[in-house]
Formats: sequence, C-alpha cells, structure tokens
Amino acid sequence: MEYKITLKDEMDTIELAQNFESEKFPNMIICLNGELGSGKTVFTKALASALGIKDTITSPTFSIIKEYDGELPLYHMDVYRLDGNTSGVNIEDYFTKGGIVVIEWADTIKDILPKERLDIKFKVVDENKRVLIITPYGKQYEDLCEAVL
Repeated sequence: MEYKITLKDEMDTIELAQNFESEKFPNMIICLNGELGSGKTVFTKALASALGIKDTITSPTFSIIKEYDGELPLYHMDVYRLDGNTSGVNIEDYFTKGGIVVIEWADTIKDILPKERLDIKFKVVDENKRVLIITPYGKQYEDLCEAVL
C-alpha cells in the first residue's frame, strides 16, 4: 500500500514528523528520498525535536552518520556521498541498535536496507508545497501509517 499526501508548507512537514515520532518504536527505519531542498532534513529535525533532542540537527553529509540521545537514540544518516558503496561504514549495525534510524538518500543503498521499513519520497511542487509518497514495508510500518495518516 502507498500513501500520497500533500504538505502545504514546512509546518505540515514538522507536524507529520511529530506524528510519526508519537508512534515510535525501537529499531524504526525511516528512509527519505527526494531532491536537494525537498524537506528531508526538515523532517529529521522535527523528529529529533519531538524525541527531546536539543542538539542542532544538520545533514551528516560528510560524517555520513550522526548519533543523538533522546527518548530513543536517533541515528541520522546521509548516504549520498557513498554512491552505493557502504563497505567499512557498518550501516546495517544501526538497524538493530534499538533507536530510530533516518536515512537521507536511502535509494542509493537499497540493496542493504531492511525489508521492513518506511519509505518517504519528497517531491517538490513549488517553493512551499511538497507531495510525499509514503510506502510502508511490513505490518509494523503499515500499522504506523494507519495510526498517523
């Protein structure tokens, strides 16, 4: 099943992330895709804030992975620079560390992503509006979407 929603502005993106956070669970995997400036990091910042994380959240473009402590640990990844080569980065180790994993540019590492996850594709409509295609993989993520969307 696939969900298509329209967000009219950044506040809608923040509200959506907060709603997903309210239904969080350990080892939650959220895969974000979309062009530069489409809202992936805005979503992650809002999720982090809802988790009680006070740190400034920036895209980990050069460090690949940033870890934050909150109600659940947040593992924020930006895998764009890996160009599909994840050897030596041990990304898979984070999938079972009990936190929430958010992966920006997740399409570039599709072959190592867990079968059960939440995919969110951001499409830019105009300066403020975004269309999101949300695809849950697995019962837990289907239930998450039913609760939030």
